[in-house]
Amino acid sequence: MVAGEASGDLLGFHLVQALQASHPHLDIFGIAGPKMMSLGVKSLYPIERLSVRGYIEVIKHLRGLLKLRRQLLQQILQAQPDVFIGIDAPDFNFWLEKKLKAKGIATIHYVSPSIWAWRKNRIHQIKKAVSHMLALFPFEPVLYQQVGVPVTYIGHPLADALPMVPPTAQTRHTLKLKKGSVVIAMLPGSRQSEVQAHAELMLRTAIALNTLLKENGKTAQFLVPLITRETRELFFSAWHALLTQAPDTELDIQIMFGHAHEAMTAADAVLVASGTATLEAALLKKPMVITYKMSNLSWQLLKRMRLQPYVGLPNILAGECIVPELLQHDATPAKLAQTLYNLLADQAGLATLRQTYEHIHQQLQQNSAQKAAAVVMQFLPRF
Repeated sequence: MVAGEASGDLLGFHLVQALQASHPHLDIFGIAGPKMMSLGVKSLYPIERLSVRGYIEVIKHLRGLLKLRRQLLQQILQAQPDVFIGIDAPDFNFWLEKKLKAKGIATIHYVSPSIWAWRKNRIHQIKKAVSHMLALFPFEPVLYQQVGVPVTYIGHPLADALPMVPPTAQTRHTLKLKKGSVVIAMLPGSRQSEVQAHAELMLRTAIALNTLLKENGKTAQFLVPLITRETRELFFSAWHALLTQAPDTELDIQIMFGHAHEAMTAADAVLVASGTATLEAALLKKPMVITYKMSNLSWQLLKRMRLQPYVGLPNILAGECIVPELLQHDATPAKLAQTLYNLLADQAGLATLRQTYEHIHQQLQQNSAQKAAAVVMQFLPRF
């Protein structure tokens, strides 16, 4: 198994759990994060080596990534596993899968890349690389069936794991949050490059929103969950730089080591970088504003190749804009703060949004880890 980032590590964790429930002695190795490793998966390289996003950022790390991938290929071929499972990280994993499939090793790709959003012609290369595709979203299988790629819709494990009604009050009590405060979760992303791009933006947004709420007699608390020591240090550095510029800044902010689920559960609203966390926020029935910033060159390239009008998973799944997206040049502290404030004030809109979230939740609730494990077991003839 090769996972490329925190979201892939979580998917792999659920899949490994399901596989080990019936076959506890499986030997699983590759590239894994802390969750998969906690179940005994051997990681040959740190997952952070693959956690690079954006065209320009990838180019900077390209030589090291290509060398790592060649080394990993040789290690996999030497081990001759029954099956290779690439978890997301499509640009990295499809190359491996094509090479391994050509050598007679079955390849499963877990998480269809967003061919429905951009680079649709990739599906023909995917066909050469993948023995079986595991699709998380209901609109994806037909795209693969049209070109003869074996595919199974398995739903999303987050929809299985998260309750239909989140325990907000209980979580606030557990986190010892102030009663009566407006709680905002801010998720700048799991990659170091994302935190570098979003930390100052989110902190300035928090300051602006805090001012808006104070003017209306409300207090706010901000929760920032970060999953690695490196991303925490980057965020602390941005916060320290702001305080150096404006030492009188008052902001009730709590930087957390992990616990993104708890932070979002406790929140009244979420400011989130585009990615899997947007889906988690939707499944937790939270109003959100989606943002994202990258280098201008990466942004221009992405804009030209996009097929979807939206980047956020809640909007894509709903087929309409149910939550605001403020991206790149539109992502300013003033705009983000005002949009969050407006969301919180629109009670009728929040009720409608919750109903849409519930429909998405029910659609994705498919017992996905067990469905994925059932597909994997078809490629393990010894069992």
